[in-house]
Amino acid sequence: MSRWRYFIKRTLLAIPVLFLVMTLIFVILRMGPLDPVASLLGPEASGAQAEQIRENLGLNDPLWRQYIDFITGLLTLDLGQSWAVYSGRDVLDLVYIFAPRTIWLGFWAVLLPIFIGIPLGFYAGLNPNSWSDYIASFSGIVWLAMPNFWLGIMIIALLSQTQGGGFLGFDWYEFGPTTSSVLGTPPLDFVGVTDWTSLGMIAIPTGLFFDPGTLAVAIKVILPAALVLGSASMATELRIGRTAILETINSNYVETAKAKGLSGRVIIWKHVFRNALIPLVPIITNEALLLLGGSVIVEVVFAINGLGRLFYLAAVQGDLPLAGSLIFVFAVITISLNVLQDLLYTILDPRVGYEQ
Repeated sequence: MSRWRYFIKRTLLAIPVLFLVMTLIFVILRMGPLDPVASLLGPEASGAQAEQIRENLGLNDPLWRQYIDFITGLLTLDLGQSWAVYSGRDVLDLVYIFAPRTIWLGFWAVLLPIFIGIPLGFYAGLNPNSWSDYIASFSGIVWLAMPNFWLGIMIIALLSQTQGGGFLGFDWYEFGPTTSSVLGTPPLDFVGVTDWTSLGMIAIPTGLFFDPGTLAVAIKVILPAALVLGSASMATELRIGRTAILETINSNYVETAKAKGLSGRVIIWKHVFRNALIPLVPIITNEALLLLGGSVIVEVVFAINGLGRLFYLAAVQGDLPLAGSLIFVFAVITISLNVLQDLLYTILDPRVGYEQ
């Protein structure tokens, strides 16, 4: 089996997985503890008013009909309307509004570990049993040991104390672009479309605007939250990167390359780094999956109005359409990342796809 045939097969397998996930979402929401009527009327809701709400929401319909409506809605992207959090608003519109903030947070939470954790791990692996190796390894353990909610609260407390010049020697609010708070939603209107041109049924943008000042503010606002969300990933990639370098640099093909007289720079860049990246591929993609769950906590702690905080509100208030749709969005992202992982495997490792 060729590598690309293997990749296509793995991609097609994502379809039944997605169907199974949608079924599990339905079972969890309908059989779980969430009660939208109790959320709307109070925990002691009963009587005609409660029954009328159940009838209006379709909760009295047969379970098989609710299941078919639920699956059909997800497959056609007809996600329904919010029942409680934003009552009457289309869920798809809410996802469209809130998703860019979570994507912005996730982008930096993935980028920071890649550009900090992996280089530190590679450096530690290339300089084993040195002071820099000990410091990097110890830092990785410390970062990994700190839970997100605790680290988030500590960073908020530290940065808040810098207003007017604190013990850290700088004022976070005036450091770089000026901001009024450590908490809040980053402004993402630094880029947009000014003009559109219609080509038949397709509209394409012909004019864009870009505001670097707003971009700087958006980066500054999201950095503390992204650092917290990506802290565990950073530590994991550091440790795995160090181990991968040590295993690769002592392998037979590296010894063969040295015997052929290749320079150390060529051996490192052409043979060691590429092969050391292979075990990091599932680590990076799997850590990205964990970020989805972590974003719920981090967005609540840092008051970021993203999908994570929206899901928290939907779960607390029993908003079944909103909670189910957000779980579906998270599941689609998770499955897409797994497909991306298979794609990276087929590119990096030529052994993938070949049967023994």
